[in-house]
Amino acid sequence: MSKTKLELTWIGKEHRPRLEPRILIEDEHLSYHAVFRREADIFDNILINGDNLLAIKALESSFRGSVKCIYIDPPYNTGSAFGFYEDGIEHSVWLSLLRDRIEILASLLTDDGSIWVSIDDREMPYLRILLDEIMGRKSFVAQNVWQKRYSRDNTSAIGDVHEYIVVYAKDPEQFKLSRNRLKLDAKNEKSYTNPNNDPRGPWQSISFTGEGFRANMMYPIEGPDGSIHYPPEGRHWATVEPEYRRLRQEGRFWFGKDGKGVPRTIRFLSEVEGLIPWTWWPHDDVGHTDEAKKESGVLFGRDKAFPTPKPERLIRRVLEIATNPGDIVLDSFAGSGTTGAVAQKMRRKWIMVELGDHCESHIVPRLKKVIDGDDQGGITKAVDWKGGGGYRYFRLAPSLLEKDQFGQWVISKAYNPAMLAEAMCKHFGFAYAPSTEHYWRHGHSSETDFIYVTTNSLTHDQLRAISSEVGEARSLLICCKAFQSARVDGFTNLTIRKIPGAILDRCEWGKDDYSLKIEALPFVGDGVGEEEAAEFEAAEAPVPEPKRRGRPRITDNSPSLFDVEDEA
Repeated sequence: MSKTKLELTWIGKEHRPRLEPRILIEDEHLSYHAVFRREADIFDNILINGDNLLAIKALESSFRGSVKCIYIDPPYNTGSAFGFYEDGIEHSVWLSLLRDRIEILASLLTDDGSIWVSIDDREMPYLRILLDEIMGRKSFVAQNVWQKRYSRDNTSAIGDVHEYIVVYAKDPEQFKLSRNRLKLDAKNEKSYTNPNNDPRGPWQSISFTGEGFRANMMYPIEGPDGSIHYPPEGRHWATVEPEYRRLRQEGRFWFGKDGKGVPRTIRFLSEVEGLIPWTWWPHDDVGHTDEAKKESGVLFGRDKAFPTPKPERLIRRVLEIATNPGDIVLDSFAGSGTTGAVAQKMRRKWIMVELGDHCESHIVPRLKKVIDGDDQGGITKAVDWKGGGGYRYFRLAPSLLEKDQFGQWVISKAYNPAMLAEAMCKHFGFAYAPSTEHYWRHGHSSETDFIYVTTNSLTHDQLRAISSEVGEARSLLICCKAFQSARVDGFTNLTIRKIPGAILDRCEWGKDDYSLKIEALPFVGDGVGEEEAAEFEAAEAPVPEPKRRGRPRITDNSPSLFDVEDEA
């Protein structure tokens, strides 16, 4: 009997996109930085304009295991048509949209990293099961409740006043060790007083009992008035007796003003490291939707205000808990750029991805204001932000392959040699790092394994010369248009692949949009029968990728798609 597991199923779950690992092209006209530099300023933040699934795939090889905190605010599948997002995605497609993205995002997390997802009541249960399946139930940390409204919702049967921020960690134990406590604000500090004028300053009394029975923690305690105290039924004292006596001698016990109260320990304000975060996030602490809309109105004007922003204080709370200055924060549903703006002000390194036109109409001008110190709203004053730093603006490169006039896949004319070399490095798992000393060294996978990319046709003599220069202690993958030798087995340190033939079946070529909007799907009418529907589904299903082991050596010298009589 085969083992089964608890999982969420939906129509089309088995269909997975075969993503092309694109390279990123900087648009220097839209990159921006301050005119000055401070020691702690961060200039290599990344803003990507493009499909967010292709974008995070492009980031995968360079940022795997490097991102401390991922915050995403995906479309909620509410059926509301926003001007900037198509938020009415059919349920199954919505699940596929999130599954495909979260699987890659999870691989980017550091060992103590965490992913935070904003969601509403309707989709929260499905999101939780999806995250359980992708990251494991043991990776669940918390489901924070954000009080998004300060007034009653009188339009619904039961007023909607909250949303959730669901938190999962790659390793919850490591996350617990590295996550930060929250600083005490003025409201919290009011609970610390000094009724006995202790020279150590304000303090707060806390319970000296714990749940359960422990024989070595059931000793009697004598109060200042001579009365004897024992733990309440079903509880025990918080420490063993010798530790209690040490604390008592240090004046760390409080029995009430009259000395007749139950024993409680004293914790001084000066010793408090901070508050343990909890799951209730009231609007007084982290802001509300009206506050967020006002922030957006000030930044962009009322006519261009983003319709569904999050308040900067909310994102600040996430980053306060999950990150420290210098850590990498990623948001692949950037919206109006709140995550990047807050991360910049808090001196975190950030990566944002946004497909829509508002990447330039909203995010770019907002970040310029932050960098120039002209944004005085949000958390600016609370964190004493004065401006500084910068970011680099990238677009996704076009698909590496395009069809020629004969319907054959060839290298896109948009690719120059450097772009081609970088793209092939991504396809074969090499870090792109062209050498200034060796023409054949375009990237590396280790200290002794390299890759060389050329559109030339290599002769036997050229291969022999390259093999000699590489040496026996190193190995080289050559990606070339063709080679003219039947004796490549003699070059034991070389592996040769023809392009584009070697990558033709690796992914979907020429697809730039994975936003999975329902209106973009082919329509099947009610009159279509089961057989026709099955044929349609089969036609839409991706072709399974053939299995491979390692990098098989090519010895077939048959012509490739690039074969023409060129001199190497």
